[in-house]
Amino acid sequence: MHAWKKVLLWTIAAAYTLITGMRVQAQNRGVYPLGMSAINSGITPAPGFSYSNQLLYYSRDEAKDNDGNNLPVTGLNYVLMDMNSFTWVSKDEILGAHYSATATLPFAKNDLTSDLHGNISGGAGFADSYYMPLILGWSRERAAVRVIYGFLAPTGRFAADSNSNVGSGYWTHTISSGQTFYPTRGKFLALSAFEMYEFHTTQEGTGVHPGETFDLDYSALASVLGAGRFRLQIGPAGYEARQTTAKTGPQVSLVESKNRYAINALGFALSVAFPRRKASLNLKYFKEFADRSTFQGYSLQFSGATTF
Repeated sequence: MHAWKKVLLWTIAAAYTLITGMRVQAQNRGVYPLGMSAINSGITPAPGFSYSNQLLYYSRDEAKDNDGNNLPVTGLNYVLMDMNSFTWVSKDEILGAHYSATATLPFAKNDLTSDLHGNISGGAGFADSYYMPLILGWSRERAAVRVIYGFLAPTGRFAADSNSNVGSGYWTHTISSGQTFYPTRGKFLALSAFEMYEFHTTQEGTGVHPGETFDLDYSALASVLGAGRFRLQIGPAGYEARQTTAKTGPQVSLVESKNRYAINALGFALSVAFPRRKASLNLKYFKEFADRSTFQGYSLQFSGATTF
C-alpha cells in the first residue's frame, strides 16, 4: 500500500475519539467515554456533596472498515483521560426521586503514531467538560433508577486545521438512564445497565455534523466478600455503541456518510465499597471485538468516589 494511503487510513481510523478530538471530519466514535458507567448505574449517592475521579485509558491498534474487516494499517492510537466529577444530591424529593446535579471536568491526552511515519497527531490539556443539571434518582429495596439530562460543552482546545486538539469543537446534548436491580433480597447479585443517546451539533470551523450515537454500558456483579467495613463485588461487564444517523458536511463523501460505526466490548469489573466511610474503589477492563468503521482495542479504567 502506498504511504499516503496509510496516512489517510490512520487519519480516518483515529480521528476524534471520545472526549478528546483530533479532526472530526473523520469522526468515528461518540463523545461518551464507553464503560465508565457500567457498574452501579442506577444508584444515586447519599444526600450532600460527593467527588469521584476516573482514570480511563483506551488503546487501539486495529483499524476496521464498515464490514468489520481489518485495514492494512500499523501503529497505535491511545487516549488517556482523568475525569473529575463533583455531585450534589438534595435531601428533598421530587416525584418521589432525589434530585442531583453533576459537573465533570476532564483532562486528556491523545496520541496517534504510525509505524511508518512516527507521530501523526496528539494533544493534551483541559478537554470538553460535561454537565448534568437534571438527575432524578429513585431508590427501592430491590432496584435503583436514574433519569438524566446532560450536555457536553466544547471547552477543550480545538481548531479545524490543528493536529493537537483536545476538544471536539461542537456541543452535544444527551439523554440517559441508569438502572441497578437486585434479584435476591440479600443483594448478592447486582445487575446494572446504562443507556445514553447523543445529539451532536455542527462542528465549528468545518460545517461537519457528526452522526448521532447510542451508547450502552452493563455489568453483573456478585458479592464475594462482605462485612461491616467493606463489600467486594466482581463480575462480567461490557459496553456497546452504535452510530444511528449519517455524518454530513461540505467535505463528507457519500461513502463516509453511509458508514456507521459499531463498537462492542466485554471484560470484567471489580468494586470495593466502604459503607462506613461512604467511599468506593473500582477497576474495569474491556476488550473490544467485532467493531466496524472505527479503531479497535481495549480499555483499562480505575475510579474512586467519596461522599462528604
